[in-house]
Amino acid sequence: MAAGLRKRGRAGPATRAAGLCGQWLRRAWQERRLLLLEPRYTLLVAACLCLAEVGITFWVIHRVAYTEIDWKAYMAEVEGVINGTYDYTQLQGDTGPLVYPAGFVYIFMGLYYATDRGTDIRMAQHIFAVLYLATLLLVFLIYHQTCKVPPFVFFFMCCASYRVHSIFVLRLFNDPVAMVLLFLSVNLLLAQRWSWGCCCFSLAVSVKMNVLLFAPGLLFLLLTKFGLRGALPKLGICAILQVVLGLPFLLENPVGYLSRAFDLGRQFLFRWTVNWRFLPEALFLHRAFHLALLTAHLSVLLLFALCRWHRTGEGILSLLKDPSKRKFVSTLFTSNFIGVCFSRSLHYQFYVWYFHTLPYLLWATPARWLTHLLRLLVLGLIELSWNTYPSTSCSSAALHACHAVILLQLWMGPQPFPKTIPHSKKAH
Repeated sequence: MAAGLRKRGRAGPATRAAGLCGQWLRRAWQERRLLLLEPRYTLLVAACLCLAEVGITFWVIHRVAYTEIDWKAYMAEVEGVINGTYDYTQLQGDTGPLVYPAGFVYIFMGLYYATDRGTDIRMAQHIFAVLYLATLLLVFLIYHQTCKVPPFVFFFMCCASYRVHSIFVLRLFNDPVAMVLLFLSVNLLLAQRWSWGCCCFSLAVSVKMNVLLFAPGLLFLLLTKFGLRGALPKLGICAILQVVLGLPFLLENPVGYLSRAFDLGRQFLFRWTVNWRFLPEALFLHRAFHLALLTAHLSVLLLFALCRWHRTGEGILSLLKDPSKRKFVSTLFTSNFIGVCFSRSLHYQFYVWYFHTLPYLLWATPARWLTHLLRLLVLGLIELSWNTYPSTSCSSAALHACHAVILLQLWMGPQPFPKTIPHSKKAH
């Protein structure tokens, strides 16, 4: 009898947990419409989508042919370092010279050894599949904390994008590596781990320089939170990490390393452009066009910093603590998006630079003129533009039109919330 009582006692906590889980699932089923619309269900929907993505990604790896583009070049570049070459001007692969900072070398050196000197493509694909799932988890954590985007949108951010699956597990580009580190940095910043967040941000930059598009937003947040004097140590972390990672190459040939790894003036080939196909090639390659884009980029950033990110009397803590006015993430994502809009060229793998931020940019700011259906249409047209190969004048024009809609919504949307709204009626 006592043994029976002890048995039931041991089963008690598990039974109660199962009962609570059952109640929660029954409630979710009863509110299944809200399940797709209420941001408070983000984690539940995210868990289901991540499980689905395990199967989808496995199917893609084993059923869709791998396409060699840059992987062999990456392996040849890091093999040069392994063989003792630290002069960046002497490191190159099949597709050209090494043009990525030192963090790329170290990470892909690890992949070089993990994949039998780069020959085990299937192993590399599985590693990138894990990287893809890690990216989704980090992105979902950001969306859960901001509590702004309806969960039904996440299906289009996961299962519906052929191009993103291709970039991760069928092409093995370095862009996803940089982005997973960036999203880790954003999560750390949201947790107010500023030093660690800056460290991860700098590590992401050391893999690929596109992460610098987030830098104006991060600088704005640092200055708002700490002031100039307090922000300097955080910026120092970013700078010191770059020096430490690049030290072997800086000691060998500092000019060669800096000119190759941080070449802001690198020329892109017109044949690969996704966003400027409707321009004559001569104009696309002209320096005056590049300067015009840079001027527009800096001008729009300045306008957003002065007129949209900044609010008189509103501190950074209010942006972090009040979910209904959370523009912390918006500042970072908008900074990156503006850079994408005015990029000199976008290649197909660059889609991951902003793909996972698009739902936030479209849904996080209130805009009555942009309905759910129109927002989904914008997402669909962007996906179609990135999946059109080779790009056409129409696909490039459609991409710019969608970018313009998002930029307009970001400019019009983030207005101060009415002070008369009771706290209990604010968004979750």
